[in-house]
Amino acid sequence: MINNKIATLVAQYNHDMVAFRRDLHKHPELPFEEVRTTERIAQELDKLGIHYKRTEPTGIIAEIKGGKPGKTILLRADIDALPVKELNQTIDYKSTIDGKMHACGHDSHTAMLLTAAKVLNDIKQQIAGNIRFVFQPAEEIAQGAKAMIKQGVLEGVDNVFGMHIWSQTPVNKISCIVGPCFASADLLTIKFKGKGGHGSMPHDTVDAVMVASAFVMNVQSIVSREVDPLEPAVVTIGRMEVGTRFNVIAENAVLEGTVRCFNLDVREKIVLAIKRYADQVAAMYRATAEVDYVYGTLPVINEQRSALLAQSIIKQAFGESYLYQERPTTGGEDFSYYIENIPGTFVLLGSGNKTKDTQWAHHHGCFNIDEEAMAQGAELYAQYAWAYLNQDEF
Repeated sequence: MINNKIATLVAQYNHDMVAFRRDLHKHPELPFEEVRTTERIAQELDKLGIHYKRTEPTGIIAEIKGGKPGKTILLRADIDALPVKELNQTIDYKSTIDGKMHACGHDSHTAMLLTAAKVLNDIKQQIAGNIRFVFQPAEEIAQGAKAMIKQGVLEGVDNVFGMHIWSQTPVNKISCIVGPCFASADLLTIKFKGKGGHGSMPHDTVDAVMVASAFVMNVQSIVSREVDPLEPAVVTIGRMEVGTRFNVIAENAVLEGTVRCFNLDVREKIVLAIKRYADQVAAMYRATAEVDYVYGTLPVINEQRSALLAQSIIKQAFGESYLYQERPTTGGEDFSYYIENIPGTFVLLGSGNKTKDTQWAHHHGCFNIDEEAMAQGAELYAQYAWAYLNQDEF
């Protein structure tokens, strides 16, 4: 199933892969601002003679046509950084832009996929089918995948594969579970309006502080009392802005939060319950409520045959000990849009290593990766494409 030449080629390109990742790490760009990153990818593809097109406003779709006819597989990497201040002081490739950082490993995803493109380009005459390489912007705001889909990235695609470097998984471990692995991730804003007034005369007011506080305390019972306990779900209110002065009773309150789950029916039940709770709590205090619910990502649900194929490749390419079963996370991933209607799977590539100080959580200012994992990631991209396109059962 695997191609032994792929590992040899990855090893040849490993030095350049690490250097490319470090270059991107030094020059992070926020969602839909990845102009330099896009240009750097394009420069490398030009050297290889790989056909590509730029997407708007940033990002690239490249494609290699194999020497024999066959299906089309899509390999995806995200390219954007975060508005996070880098706290790493001992690395010589730390961010050169204050307040911006590749704190989620997308720099490594880009470098690994580009290396896989180099490898597959070298053996393209042996490949039955086509490989589409997607360098996607704006994953961190859950907008990039939808933007690329609107620009035709899924046309003619038969299978989709992606991965994420993962600091909570030990290095030399790779997880690909069947079924849900990432949750849907939505945003909500709730605005309560009362009647402000002087702090000494509460009887003449409708206190938005009381309304907001009652909502926050009660809304958790949606998960504990209205959702099946066998269905994981999270409702978090992460921000509350209310009041203007110590002796003024607040007229307005604005709350922001997120909802996460793995089941779309559960998601809809939670949405309706949040609106009901907001309206009822507001009515109890003679206030009004306005709920703005924004659907973010879908849950990432790995299709069984694709996930089992990835598991088999992991064991064959790296050994039985590498296959790891990471628990599903309620984090969100807009990779979900690629596999909404097309079979595919998503892998977590372990990079946690305390001896190299790479165990920090994603989005933390000290986040970094064990770069030894990158060769595994690049090979896995290439091996999955090879195996999928060159076996009959798919």
